[in-house]
Amino acid sequence: MALLVQKYGGTSVGDAEKITNVARRVAATQAAGNQIVVVVSAMGKATDELIALAQSVTKSPEPRELDLLLSTGELVSSTLMAMALRELGVASISMGGAQAGIQTDTAHGRASIVHLDPARVRRELDTGRVVIVAGFQGITDDMDITTLGRGGSDTTAVALAAALKAERCEVYTDVDGIYTADPRVVPSARKLSEIGYEEMLELATYGAKMHPRSIELAAWYKVPVLVASSTQDIPGTLIHDVDNGGNAMEVSNKVSGVTYERNVARITMRAVPDRPGVVAHVFEPLTDAGISVDTIVQNASAERLTDVSFTVERADLVRALEVSSRVASDIGAADCVANDHLGNVSIVGTGMQNAPGYASRMFRALSDAAINIEMITTSQIRITCIVDEAQVNDAVRVLHQAFELDTE
Repeated sequence: MALLVQKYGGTSVGDAEKITNVARRVAATQAAGNQIVVVVSAMGKATDELIALAQSVTKSPEPRELDLLLSTGELVSSTLMAMALRELGVASISMGGAQAGIQTDTAHGRASIVHLDPARVRRELDTGRVVIVAGFQGITDDMDITTLGRGGSDTTAVALAAALKAERCEVYTDVDGIYTADPRVVPSARKLSEIGYEEMLELATYGAKMHPRSIELAAWYKVPVLVASSTQDIPGTLIHDVDNGGNAMEVSNKVSGVTYERNVARITMRAVPDRPGVVAHVFEPLTDAGISVDTIVQNASAERLTDVSFTVERADLVRALEVSSRVASDIGAADCVANDHLGNVSIVGTGMQNAPGYASRMFRALSDAAINIEMITTSQIRITCIVDEAQVNDAVRVLHQAFELDTE
């Protein structure tokens, strides 16, 4: 008997009919001899609607109260799923994150799981029940409800799979797997049958399905994750510990995929005094404000002055610019300027780290398409270019073709 954790996203449980369809799928999986834990997101756009409701009362909802409000979205989904399963004759029980043993820190809106005790979940499974857990939430030592932030239900599912030592975590969504590029942008994109944790983490960080936190957890605890369609019975993509050695050592194409993000904003702090410790003074206040910074570029110093540019999510731009402007004044920099119409495009592949020529090939392809590169950032298995948001789709298509990803 296999123990499986299945996660269903908001589009998969968007209305009563979809919930019933998911219940049938879960019932069939259990009937095949499996123990099932189901993690659900809020229905459709329920989370956005709850946020809008809070903002209609106050422009600045208190984080503790907002978390308690937002947690109700997943509770609605989980209880309805339990009812739908019982209607099909399947014994089931719904749980909030706290009841499932998910303990977090106190960072409301972006809490991290610090401990997970699956004892009650396991007891319920042993009685033959399907356990439905509300994703995206947990509880602090002080019994306050927290939410896990963007992609939190993915994180809940992988964490439960790790704690329960499940055979795998299955993530069912509105796409049927991980592709070499977004099929809506590149119709010739191929679905990957499998991908390693490392490559998937880079793809997830830069826009692909699945949230990076869940992939980090899966990699740490070696939890295989299947990403598949919630509406079609077709093979998905298995994210697992791929062996890149053996016969695959010298594959001709070492790029696995092209991914992208829109909604990127850049702040440039101009004429920053070039002295030890200044960059720390620039970024520490952003960290204290809970603002995540991605790409950072510091120009070479001229007359002991330098420009420092960095990117943030567009939603964080106003707050980031306020913080940065205060810092600029404090350290004697000239000023801060912003550009909120940017995006990024990345190529990802584990084989790139020991093979030359991938950066130049990427830059040439973008140049030939008259796409200007604003900033560049790299890791061992990723190269990312910041470009004008209006050119993101063209950049994805150009790179997908340049690296011949439409063929096996």
